[in-house]
Amino acid sequence: MFAVPASASAHVTANPGTAEQGGYAKVSFRVPNERDDASTTQLEIDLPADHPLASVSTRAVPGWTAQVQKTPLAQPITTDDGQLTEAVSKIVWTGGKIPPGQFEEFDVSIGPLPTDTGELAFKALQTYDNGEIVRWIDTASPGAPEPEHPAPTLTLTPKNAAVQAAAVSDTQDPGSSTGIVLGIIALVVAVAALAVAVLRRPRTRAE
Repeated sequence: MFAVPASASAHVTANPGTAEQGGYAKVSFRVPNERDDASTTQLEIDLPADHPLASVSTRAVPGWTAQVQKTPLAQPITTDDGQLTEAVSKIVWTGGKIPPGQFEEFDVSIGPLPTDTGELAFKALQTYDNGEIVRWIDTASPGAPEPEHPAPTLTLTPKNAAVQAAAVSDTQDPGSSTGIVLGIIALVVAVAALAVAVLRRPRTRAE
């Protein structure tokens, strides 16, 4: 359990906020308690139905129990282990308590991440011991201000984007070095030619 800094956002968030398309990622859902007179006693995370994930596993959180719910898929997913006919659609943590002024983190390993979208939204429902349920389910439109209750999102970046950028840089550097070397060689050849020309000039005899 951790204390919430005074300047921290009270939103339920997915951390880190980015991951690589096609890979696996550990996502930590950070849940702050934003009430002064109630404690958080349940967290529900709904996984995106339009991009089912073949592998989903939870990490144990002291005092909390994770219940994983699976849903049959309309179209099976082909994995290294064969055809997958169902996928995790919901995870619910219960049994623990997040007091006012504190937060908890719930870790989930997911993958392979889709390659046909740039973002995954995980709708979250935060339940307090006074019966209140806060629904973090809103998604922001491009260019629009952040909604009041934004859903935790994971931004997906192209696979090996950093490696590709480094490769482009590497291919450019040798070219620049080659140009410098060729310039030096040309200068050396010119100096040598000048020296030969000077040596071949006929010398005048002193009178």
